[in-house]
Amino acid sequence: MELWSWILAAIGVSGIFFVGQKTIWGWLVLLANECLWTVYAIATEQYGFIFSAVAYAIVYVRSYLHWKRDQ
Repeated sequence: MELWSWILAAIGVSGIFFVGQKTIWGWLVLLANECLWTVYAIATEQYGFIFSAVAYAIVYVRSYLHWKRDQ
């Protein structure tokens, strides 16, 4: 399961890169990554990750809406 945490971290960094490129793909990748973190949390019984995944997803959605409004 340690490999999964590395993969999820790499996906998260990719999402941040795409957000920096000002594309919607960044936010989509980040939201998908939070869904994967939730699955990882359930599979490994590390339920604290679910809270952080939801919190990050809320931040990403708010950030996207702010970005979209300013375009």
